[in-house]
Amino acid sequence: MANKLLLVKSDALPDVFSKVVLAKELLESGEAKNATEAARAVGISRSAFYKYRECVFAYTERIYGKIITLHAVLEDKPGVLSQYIAELYRSGVNILTVNQDIPSGGRAPVSVSLRFGDDSFDVTDLIGRLKHVDGVKKVTHILG
Repeated sequence: MANKLLLVKSDALPDVFSKVVLAKELLESGEAKNATEAARAVGISRSAFYKYRECVFAYTERIYGKIITLHAVLEDKPGVLSQYIAELYRSGVNILTVNQDIPSGGRAPVSVSLRFGDDSFDVTDLIGRLKHVDGVKKVTHILG
């Protein structure tokens, strides 16, 4: 399970993780001049800060609440994925990841994570438009 991301409530974790996040916020805001000062301010060692600083991040619902993942099954023929991506582009979303598995039985599973900027964005409408792309067999909203 190395390098997998997990979303865990902070109260289920040791306090050091929350304190690392607080120390990072102090550095970003300029309230702390350096890592030593930030670590001291939140009550952790500088080594604990450096050990976890690249592994612990604050979940910002404001940002991540607008990210969704769609799963599609596409025909294994030239241009289908390109047309699918083009429709996403026309909808105005920001494509974050595209993962396509090796085709099997003439079908290729594809997962796309995307961000949209407007709370009124209609995911159901987008899925409907994607289903009408030639070669798209199935589209489902799986996350977000």
